[in-house]
Amino acid sequence: MSEVTIKDIARLCGVGVSTVSRAINDHPDINPTTKKQIQETIEQYGYIPNNSARNLKRTESNVVAVLVKGITNPLFSSMIRVLDEKLKRFKFDMLLQHINYNEDEVAVALELVKEKRLKGIIFLGLNYYHPEGELEKINVPFVLGTVGSIFEDEDLSRYSHVTLDDEKESYKAVEYLIRKGHRDIAIISAEERDSSVGRLRMQGYQRALADYQIPEKKELICPVSDEIEHYTMTNGYMTTKKLIESGAPFSAVFAFSDIIAAGVYRAVHEAGLRIPEDVSVVGFDGSELGDYLQPKLTSVAQPVSKMADAIINQLYDMIDGRCGNRSQIFEGKLLEKESVRQIEHKS
Repeated sequence: MSEVTIKDIARLCGVGVSTVSRAINDHPDINPTTKKQIQETIEQYGYIPNNSARNLKRTESNVVAVLVKGITNPLFSSMIRVLDEKLKRFKFDMLLQHINYNEDEVAVALELVKEKRLKGIIFLGLNYYHPEGELEKINVPFVLGTVGSIFEDEDLSRYSHVTLDDEKESYKAVEYLIRKGHRDIAIISAEERDSSVGRLRMQGYQRALADYQIPEKKELICPVSDEIEHYTMTNGYMTTKKLIESGAPFSAVFAFSDIIAAGVYRAVHEAGLRIPEDVSVVGFDGSELGDYLQPKLTSVAQPVSKMADAIINQLYDMIDGRCGNRSQIFEGKLLEKESVRQIEHKS
């Protein structure tokens, strides 16, 4: 069964729909044995009852869920605002659902589809460790936003997605540091098991070093802790502090997000070092946060509004039956500000 209904449960138990309803609502006028059978059948087939008449009305509603993993990432905050405005123009209601970094968002999506009768789903910050084919269980249109790859061995074109070319943009950031004379470039990267955006940004870092014949140093590759929320200042601070305490020499840091870079700033300042005089820093996202750091943060900006528009347009066309899966890849822009200095090498 693609989606179990109350009628299915009644048929499987050999009772009427009203009996199933009484069991669900814990009415006293139902045989305990029958009630137990109904409850076991509900559990076995994964039926999720509508909680109220209001939920039943949602069958005819235009609810689109936006599932966000990494709500602390300022990029997503900006994107959600644009998504909300655009959804309203298309007469959709937005249901915003925060997903904890260690929570299974596909399981949450499947539950929401049954409970809220969604028209569509937008994933932001999707986890990349689901079994192959897991997303195919979702039987409403969905778009993957800000995603580089879903599974290491799976073709991303199977799913509708909007993304940045993370490998290319990461290369651009590291190449900028190299052209500024930096050779010992540390990277505050995604957690080690990230096989998607973090992996692609790492590949850009590695390719830039290789193209300029700069040896890659393991001690300068610093993944954030997997024990706490990844996109946080705390993780950037803790990771950079460990790097500084290790004694490994470095003149620049490439942080895989601006909010991580904010944590880098604190660790550098606490160590009695200056930005950019002692340590240059480049972030990723081009968020407003960078302009409130001192000095202002050089960063790779993502075209948030254009990407959000593309996500909504894709989803709307899929809901309307006008298109199948398609992909859109955007380019970023390096915003050169105040956090990087030029190093002159003696010939």
